[in-house]
Amino acid sequence: MKRMGMIFRAKANKALDRAEDPRETLDYSYQKQLELLQKVRRGVADVATSRKRLELQLNQLGTQSTKLEEQGKKALALGREDLAREALTRRAALQQQVADLQQQHETLQTEENKLTLAAQRLQAKVDAFRTRKETIKATYTAAQAQTRIGEAFSGISEEMGDVGMAIQRAEDKTAQLQARSGAIDELLASGALDDPTGTTKDDLTAELDRISGNADVEFELERMKAELSGGSSTGRQAIEGSAAKDAEPRGEQQRDASKFDKQ
Repeated sequence: MKRMGMIFRAKANKALDRAEDPRETLDYSYQKQLELLQKVRRGVADVATSRKRLELQLNQLGTQSTKLEEQGKKALALGREDLAREALTRRAALQQQVADLQQQHETLQTEENKLTLAAQRLQAKVDAFRTRKETIKATYTAAQAQTRIGEAFSGISEEMGDVGMAIQRAEDKTAQLQARSGAIDELLASGALDDPTGTTKDDLTAELDRISGNADVEFELERMKAELSGGSSTGRQAIEGSAAKDAEPRGEQQRDASKFDKQ
């Protein structure tokens, strides 16, 4: 079970690693930092609001304390010492409340200063992280593009690998067809295969046709020379002798070819 659990965790980790995009992870981290910064700013605003509320209460208590002091002076001037004592007693109670509120105000002021400084530091860190994030993202994108270009040029990418395999198959088939065509031409030329159309001749037939064609050319050449010489009897005898000589080997060649065909 431990081994299976380890294999499962390894497979899951590998799958997550393939699915993870560092750029998305950086953007998510930056978003969380912005959320934290927003919370700190809201805390600063809440503390400042509480401090402001205490300041209003202190102002009100200060106004009441001043009023009680004037009432005590007026009662004492009228000879009402009891009223003056009551006014001073109330004023003393207010002074105690003012002292407590001032202490709370100082505490809130200190807390507000700390939160403000923390917010400023966090803001600086967030700005630095954003700059670093964009730099890393740009570098990662460039490296990814360079890797894909390199894989494409080297033919190791999946897309280019398929294209390379198709090209290789096409070249192999082309070479195979060329080899088959050459082999058929050699077999037809050697007479091992028959051409039913009669357009292809073997080597022996082609050579005999060439010799026969040369004899015909020589005969026509001598005849033209005889015609140009004025048709003399000597020229005709030369033509007839030449024709007889050309006809003799031609007949022998035809007899040899006939024997070869029979064999």
